[in-house]
Amino acid sequence: MQIKIKSLLSITLLSFVTLVKANVILPSIFSDHMVLQQKTTVSIWGWAKALEEVKITVSWDPHKEYKKVTDITSAWSFDIETPAAGGPYQITVQGYNTIVINDVLIGEVWLGSGQSNMEWTPAMTIDHGEEEKLKANYPQIRFFTVLPWANPTPQKHLTGQWVVCTPESMYYFSALMYFFGRDIHEKLNVPVGLISSSWGGSPAEVWIPEDSIENNDLLKQSATTLTPVRWSPIEPAQLYNTMIYPLIPYKVKGVLWYQGESNTRNADNYKLTLSTLIHSWRSAWGYDFPFYIVQIAPWSGYGNDNVSGAVVRDQQRQIPEAVSNTGLVVVSDIGNLEDIHPRNKIDVGKRLAAWALHNDYGFNIAFSGPLYQSYEIKKDKVIIYFKHSDGGLVTKDGELTEFEIYNGNQWLPAPAKIKGATVEITIKSVGTLKGIRFGYKNDSNPNLFNKALLPASCFEVLIDR
Repeated sequence: MQIKIKSLLSITLLSFVTLVKANVILPSIFSDHMVLQQKTTVSIWGWAKALEEVKITVSWDPHKEYKKVTDITSAWSFDIETPAAGGPYQITVQGYNTIVINDVLIGEVWLGSGQSNMEWTPAMTIDHGEEEKLKANYPQIRFFTVLPWANPTPQKHLTGQWVVCTPESMYYFSALMYFFGRDIHEKLNVPVGLISSSWGGSPAEVWIPEDSIENNDLLKQSATTLTPVRWSPIEPAQLYNTMIYPLIPYKVKGVLWYQGESNTRNADNYKLTLSTLIHSWRSAWGYDFPFYIVQIAPWSGYGNDNVSGAVVRDQQRQIPEAVSNTGLVVVSDIGNLEDIHPRNKIDVGKRLAAWALHNDYGFNIAFSGPLYQSYEIKKDKVIIYFKHSDGGLVTKDGELTEFEIYNGNQWLPAPAKIKGATVEITIKSVGTLKGIRFGYKNDSNPNLFNKALLPASCFEVLIDR
């Protein structure tokens, strides 16, 4: 009996010692099936017992060993060079315990964030969702979905796991991110890692670090105009702290953003809000990654003024003018005026991919619809010039519509016609021209396109004369 007790004590003591020593911990973003950005320096980090030696080896460079002894903070981090796309590889992390990460691919990593139109999955019903599900066997595409939670202070950990793209995993992942990633994978023939971190109904303020808003009086005041709702936090930084901050500095090629529907209440400040978000994220990551925005689609339910949705769209249009290395996807032609969640996610993903393929991967393809550039007054006409109108402009479904002129008191419909790559507006009906706008209602469905059949963005220009 005494021998049995001693034996039990020995086992218990050994288990306790093992538990005490098993201190190496990794964030969940580092796990089997992960994708690391190719041909760059990536950070791999975690925690261990103070003064514990941590070693990392990677199978793409097996003769090199990274090691350091942790300090009193218990945190450790290594900067590791990655090769050109390939894999699968293995990463071994060793302290008192050993963690082996298997099936690691090297390729292109993109982060997607925003509200429900970003997180919308094929399982929630999308156009052609069931048939696309059956085709979704792409073992070199990997998904990581950040599970939603909120907190007023920055967190070190988040919850999620990398999964291989199969019909089943694709069905419950961001639809537009999948279609984006599939195009990137097929055009580049490299592995693609997609990280989805979104929350339905969330305003942009919750995705911005608290000090970025606190240090700007206009943003601080604007945030107070948001109305509490049952489905999302509205306090600044609540989701940045839990769903973005723990990802930093995981190396990403770029960011996709689809949000704005929940900022129609403070629409006039959306350009500043989103610009601040972009700058704060880039500052946190330490480099100016590309940031591609999906403009919110027209919808009749944005508000009684019938204009706040258009204001957000116009504010989004101005981001590429104000912030470098950004782009805008216009979806006015593939929305649903009766549904805030348009079900055509395939074309949204493809249009996002076109921006990345052209700007970041060197493909000579059409990637943007016409964007307002400038105007010129000639007698009783105004000439509107557009970016991305090479080859000329076209209309769908008859006469050009949705142009208006402002006489200082009201907006009036204005006759307009295409002249090559420009639009010519007749202003005979207005005494003093004070403004021009296009597609400027919540439920506008304009019919101006470039030759690639990509739609023009709405815009408003006020004229002081």
